[in-house]
Amino acid sequence: MTRENSLCPFLNRWHPQFGNELDQKLRRVAWHESCIFHAEGIELRRRRSNVSPVTHHEVGRWPHLSRSQISTPRTAAGVARRVQHEDRTLPIGAETIPEKGVSFRVWAPKCRLVELALWPDLSADADWQASKPAHCVPLEPEENADRGGSTHGPAAGAGGYFSAIVSDASAGMLYGFRLDGGRRFLPDPASRFQPRGPIGPSQIIDPCEFAWSDAHWKGLTIEGQVLYEMHVGTLTPEGTWRAAQERLADLVELGITVVELMPVAEFPGNFGWSYDGACLFAPTRHYGHPDDFRRFVDAAHTLGLGVILDVVYNHFGTVECTVNEFSDDYNSRRYENEWGAPVNFDGEHAGPVREFFLANTQSWIAEFHLDGYRFDATQSIFDASHVHILTEMQQEARRAAGERSVILLAENEPQDVRLLRPVEQGGHGLDAACNDDFHHAARVRLTGSTEAYYEDYAGSLDELRSAILGGYLFQGQMSLHQNKRRGTPARGLPATSFVHFLQNHDQIANTGPGRRIHELTSPGRLRAMTALWLLSPQTPMIFQGQEFCASTPFLYFADFSGEHAQAVATGRAKFLSQFASLDTDEARRALIDPADISTFERSQLDWTERKRHHEGYDLHRDLLKLRRDDPIFARQRGDLMEAAAIGVDCLAVRFFDELDAANSDRLLIVNFGRQFCYWPCPQPLLAPPAGQSWQLMWSSESICYGGRGTPPVETELGWQIPAEAAVVLRAVAHHTPTGQAE
Repeated sequence: MTRENSLCPFLNRWHPQFGNELDQKLRRVAWHESCIFHAEGIELRRRRSNVSPVTHHEVGRWPHLSRSQISTPRTAAGVARRVQHEDRTLPIGAETIPEKGVSFRVWAPKCRLVELALWPDLSADADWQASKPAHCVPLEPEENADRGGSTHGPAAGAGGYFSAIVSDASAGMLYGFRLDGGRRFLPDPASRFQPRGPIGPSQIIDPCEFAWSDAHWKGLTIEGQVLYEMHVGTLTPEGTWRAAQERLADLVELGITVVELMPVAEFPGNFGWSYDGACLFAPTRHYGHPDDFRRFVDAAHTLGLGVILDVVYNHFGTVECTVNEFSDDYNSRRYENEWGAPVNFDGEHAGPVREFFLANTQSWIAEFHLDGYRFDATQSIFDASHVHILTEMQQEARRAAGERSVILLAENEPQDVRLLRPVEQGGHGLDAACNDDFHHAARVRLTGSTEAYYEDYAGSLDELRSAILGGYLFQGQMSLHQNKRRGTPARGLPATSFVHFLQNHDQIANTGPGRRIHELTSPGRLRAMTALWLLSPQTPMIFQGQEFCASTPFLYFADFSGEHAQAVATGRAKFLSQFASLDTDEARRALIDPADISTFERSQLDWTERKRHHEGYDLHRDLLKLRRDDPIFARQRGDLMEAAAIGVDCLAVRFFDELDAANSDRLLIVNFGRQFCYWPCPQPLLAPPAGQSWQLMWSSESICYGGRGTPPVETELGWQIPAEAAVVLRAVAHHTPTGQAE
């Protein structure tokens, strides 16, 4: 880049290298944040997060090419020409360029030669490996494109990037790469669609062809959200985006505000959870065309629903993933995890790998209008860099969203609160994290089972109290199950920072037979726990079908074959063996085969149960309405709450009104045990505000929920607490007869 067209000419005069790096940084930010350039300086419209400082990886970040650095590849047909990085939105993959053709760019530092093969028309039954391409274009190596690229082996160019603009290419065509004159064609590591699966040809997709209607949509903040975890393949018998779209109105009626999609990246086989994604930029063919996905998101926004995506950035899929054909540096040699080789975010030549994942973070939001992410198993995203990759990912996501707000969640088993702290305080700047402690304590209270990781919990009222008031239970204490300290102090974090749930995909599948929580406890006890969960100030997440007590299980399924299927089945059995009840000969013989298609089919929801099981549905709907519409519950203020046990199995939770406010206190009483009379009643949380008395507002024992009705709770003979029930009381003005002192 010349000084004449630099954004930082004053820096280039006295420190050319730093000026060039900062210039590239500002250009990258400008592209995402619509920088306003003034004659007297540069004003950046910034969102929540600060721009990260330039690191040793940053030099290799996109964009990093000047026009003079890229030569022009030529072919006999004359269909290719130089790539100009300002034409592109992402650093890798195939992108249509108006009036120019399609720009292709791939990182392949292992190779001397990368050829692009194009098929404008390939019949559905044709073997693409045996079909002659209509065009075969050698991509041009980009000299000195990236200091973070590979410098070992036969790499052509210091950066290992190859690129070209092909004027004869267009959206809809199939393509692939041939490396070093080999006999096989490979899909693009950044392919936007794999219509024939992970090892089939890639397809050129132009996201600009889709006509969006969500210009009104402003995005999401974490406050006020209710999440709904969805697996598209089992949400409906059809298992498609179009079928899932038909259910969105039902979710709005229920009170859901955000759909949290389980991973949708292209995966091997015909069914799976997609946590073993092979093509991370491509939504799986099984659910439909990428535009069907866009249509799903567009429809959700029209209805007022946000959509976030579960992304797996801790490893690549181990089957039918071809990235290692292009580079040996995608996987880390420093760390290990339980699913495969971790991603190389901080080792040798990590720059382009970071660029790959940052581009992926950008792509789903920019091209599919998604409203954020849930980052899977962040404890296995290893990075010792000065700026952690998760910090950069959240910044990249917010930049990609522009004026829209996004929410970013994390799964993190060690419960490291740095994920949730602001960047300026040394954190990663995410919005919320899953709180396994609440689930585990609630599960033990409901079922009484303390096998495996549940042995760390008693299911006590004190555990539930601590979870709804302070979030994590383990904040640095020793874990019996892990035999080490677990967690970090969570003081000061808002209640909305914790995602609370009674079910999710993992915990249902971990029962072995895929049993849902309503099958493992009594109806009354579950209704009571549901009230405690949904009326607490944390961010709740419902798993698909939970709202109507779906009879269908949710099992672990993965369509592998041969030795891969055997390895998955063996690994699954080994994992479940930590539960003593599943580690018997009888239980092992009954284990479900993950590769059997019936395992997948059994997990598909039956939506006719929504009406047949209306008691459960009505319970969830009414509690979510109460949470949304009542001014005390809606504010999600954990600092204006207190809770105490008023019996062996009974918890009283007081929601205080702010001083001088127009509303009144709320009192939630949750009893998991037998009916009892609390008398005398010295617990001060039961005392109404001065001049007020308690009035029944809601009860889990309502007949419409399958209960038996609720007699008066506070009586002259003490508090009459119904068995396995929850009641909500509100403070109302106490009318004193004329002439009688209060």
